[in-house]
Amino acid sequence: MECELCAYYAYDEELDTYECTVNMDEDDMWRILENRRRECPYFTLGDEYRIARKQ
Repeated sequence: MECELCAYYAYDEELDTYECTVNMDEDDMWRILENRRRECPYFTLGDEYRIARKQ
């Protein structure tokens, strides 16, 4: 899992840092951390050109 490639990994200007924007609760986060392979079920490959192709 590479968060930097995920569509949900966004820059927060107020905090001046990148963060995951998926709305997870504590149970979801615990399941991800307990997964030995550390695969995120919410991972979606980001495509910064997706909007440009639709125009």
